[in-house]
Amino acid sequence: MSKVKIILIVAVLLLPLVNFGQHTDQINSNRPGETMSAFAVGKSVFQMETGIYGIKEKHDLLNYENNGFGVDMMLRWGLFFEPLELIADFQYQSQQHIENFRSEQQSALKKTVFGAKYLVYDPFKNYEKKINLYSWKANRAFNWHQLLPAVSVFAGANLNFSNNPYAFSPAAEISPKVMLITQNHLGDGRWVFVTNIIADYIGTDFPSYGYVLTLTRGFSEKWSGFVENQGYKSDFYSDAIIRGGAAYLLNKDMQIDASISNSLKTTPSILYGGIGFSWRYDANYKEVRMKVDSGDAEKKGRRRAAKTKKG
Repeated sequence: MSKVKIILIVAVLLLPLVNFGQHTDQINSNRPGETMSAFAVGKSVFQMETGIYGIKEKHDLLNYENNGFGVDMMLRWGLFFEPLELIADFQYQSQQHIENFRSEQQSALKKTVFGAKYLVYDPFKNYEKKINLYSWKANRAFNWHQLLPAVSVFAGANLNFSNNPYAFSPAAEISPKVMLITQNHLGDGRWVFVTNIIADYIGTDFPSYGYVLTLTRGFSEKWSGFVENQGYKSDFYSDAIIRGGAAYLLNKDMQIDASISNSLKTTPSILYGGIGFSWRYDANYKEVRMKVDSGDAEKKGRRRAAKTKKG
C-alpha cells in the first residue's frame, strides 16, 4: 500500500472523537420561515430575530379587506442547560380594515407568547459516522441514521389583551400553547426538514390546532432557501398557507432574509411579504464537549496502519 494511503488512514483515525453542544459556528435562525427549530441556541447565548412585513387580505364571502404592515420579533436565550431555551415571541400589526364601505384603523399586538423549548432527543449525540477507507461506494451509500429526527418540546402561554381586534376572544386572558418539534438533516447535510405540531389557545372557546412543515436547502456558505406549508384549524379561523424565501449570512452572527406567503383559500385570501434580520451574541458561550469514544481510537489506528505497512 502506498505511503499516501497509510498517512490518510492514520489521519482519519486520529481525528478527535468528540461531539459539541448545540451552539454552532454560524447563527442558526428560525427566520424567514415560521417553524421553530429543534435545537437551542446554546447555553448563555442570546439571539434576536426580527422583521417587517406588508399584508393584503380579502374575504370574498364576508366582503372585507385588510391592508397594512407588521413587525415581528423573537428573543431566544439559552439558560441553565445546553438543551434549554427561553423564548419570547411578539408580533405587532397595524392595518386598515374596510367592510361595508366603512374604514377602521386597527393596531395591536397580534401575538404575545412566552415559553421554553427543551431538546428531548439528539440523534447526533454519541454518534459517529463511520468511514470505510477501502470502499468509496460504502461511504456514498444512504445513511439510515439521518431518518432519526432531533425531537424537542415547547410549552408556553399566550397573553391576550382586552379589545384586541386580532384575538379570538375580546376579553383579556392567558392560554397555554404546546408544540412538538422534529428536525432532520438529510443527504449531505445541506437539506434540513423541520416539523412543528401545534396546539394553541388551549382551554379557550376557540382552541386552535396546526402544523408547519419546512424544507431548507443550503446553496453555499452564505445562501440558503426554503419552502414551507402551514395549516391551522379552529372554529374561529382555519387556513392553509404556502411560503418561500431565502436567507443570506452577513457574518457568523448576522443574517438577513426575505420571504413571501400566500393562502390557498379565498375566505380570506392572504398575501404578505417581508424582510428580516437575525443577530446572535455568544461572547459568554463556553464550548461543551461530550466524549463519544472509549479513547483508544489512536492506538487502534496506529496498529492498523502498522499492519497495513507490513503487508
